[in-house]
This record gives sequence, structure tokens and C-alpha cells, in this order.
Amino acid sequence: MVARQAHNLKVGGSIPPSATKSRSTKRLFYLPMKSPEQIELGKLQNRLTKRFHKACADYSLIEDGDHILIGLSGGKDSLALVELLGKRAQIYVPKFRITAVHVRVRERAYISDISYLQSFCDEFRVPLIVRDTEIGEKSEVRIQNSEFRSQKSDEKDPCFLCSWYRRKALFDVAAKLGCNKIAFGHHKDDIVETLMMNLIFDGKFSTIYPKLQMNKMPLQLIRPLCLIEEKDLRRYAELRGYEKQKQPCPFEKNSSRANIKELITQLEQMNPNVRDSIWGAIARFEKNA
Repeated sequence: MVARQAHNLKVGGSIPPSATKSRSTKRLFYLPMKSPEQIELGKLQNRLTKRFHKACADYSLIEDGDHILIGLSGGKDSLALVELLGKRAQIYVPKFRITAVHVRVRERAYISDISYLQSFCDEFRVPLIVRDTEIGEKSEVRIQNSEFRSQKSDEKDPCFLCSWYRRKALFDVAAKLGCNKIAFGHHKDDIVETLMMNLIFDGKFSTIYPKLQMNKMPLQLIRPLCLIEEKDLRRYAELRGYEKQKQPCPFEKNSSRANIKELITQLEQMNPNVRDSIWGAIARFEKNA
């Protein structure tokens, strides 16, 4: 009988029931394999989070009891800022609150999907406020801060006007909510480009800084993405599937900042590390100031 069973096994016959009963049943569980995109996303997420936490620690951007207003334009940078600050706010120490504010400028034809912004903020437990504003035709912009220049609005380019009135709306909402800080999504490249713009057009060595105390109001401006490069944010937005604005700013590719971006790209042909060199110059200037 045993010989017959062995013969059946050799020639491909069926396994007798008695043979299967004597064996212990083993089940194997296989973990799903991650795709190359998922692996890249995990590594990139870790890098962004580490640089975000480093910026917050190095520049003391977040303190216990803060109520931080996030300027949410709907672009990749502000979406990443909502995600990182939203996750950070769920950690007990330091204990702080955040509120996202999206400002719509009536005269500017860029459109964001409000329903998407709302669902995105809900995902990270961040309240969202939508505020409408408009640009006055002949109103004079008086700015009491080194980041901006005092000139009449009709002498300024459209990007300056849009930026200023959006910020004015943010300041108003921050005052009503009792926020003590406003967080912007400016990254490392923005800081480098702003320095170049001020050097070329204003003849001064200044830029936007990770942390700035406003002179005329009890507000601090903070930039938690200041150590993160734009290329990382762009790739992260692609891998995370961030939705793009329905209609981007019509001046996005035709502005002084766009020209400066192109200039820096040309300088990289001479020195591939030119952005890091400019960043180092900013750090040394601030240290000796």
C-alpha cells in the first residue's frame, strides 16, 4: 500500500487523503510590495518633515499657546504647509492652534477649488476660512516693514498689488481671530530669489526671513518651509496627488520673479551650487548683522 502511494506521487498521481491529514497545514502571509513611487514618497516625506522640524527648532517658529494663521493660496507650497503644520499640531508639545485662510482677490483671475481646499484641511483637522477682497484703484499702500516698499499702488506691478492686498486681508482675519503668528509657504528658493530681486531692482541686500516681528502690530511672520527646496515640494505634490488650481495666476510666468528664476537657472551653468552659495551669503550676513 505504501509502495503504491509512493508510486502515485512519483508519476503525478493525486495525494491520498491519509497523507494530507498527517501533515500540518501552514498558511503564508505575504506583505504587499511597495511600488517605486510609494518608496520615493516615503523617503521624500521623511526629508520634508525633518527639514520642517529643523526650521521650527532653529528659528523658534512655534511656541506653546500660539494661534497660527496659515495663508492658504491653494498652490503646492501652502498645501504642504497645511499638511505639515496640521500633523504637528496633533502632537501635544508645544500645544498650539492653527487656522487656514484662503483669500480671493476679485480683480485677479486665478481660481482654486474651495471644496478641495475644505476637504484637504478637514483631512488634517485644520479649520478653513475663505475671505474675499478687492484692490482699490488709487489707494496708497503704506507699509511699515522692511520686507515691502512704500509706493502708490498704481506704480506697482500686479504681483505686488495682489500680494499686498491678500496679506492685508490675512492681517485683518488674524486680528479678529486673535492670532499671534501668520505662516507663509515660502521655501528656500523663494528666499534666494527675493534676495536677487532686491539686489538687482533695489540695490539692497535683503530678503524674506524665516521669522519676522511686525513693527506696528503684535504679529510675527513665520516661514516653516524655509529649509525645503522647491524641487522637493514639487515632486511631493505630484506623488501625493495635490490638485492644482483650477485657473493659475495669469502673471505667474510673466513677472519679475519668473525672470529671476530663469536668471538663477542660467547661473547654475557656471556654478551648479549657486543657490547654496547665495543661501550661505544670507546666513553669514544675518550672523554678522
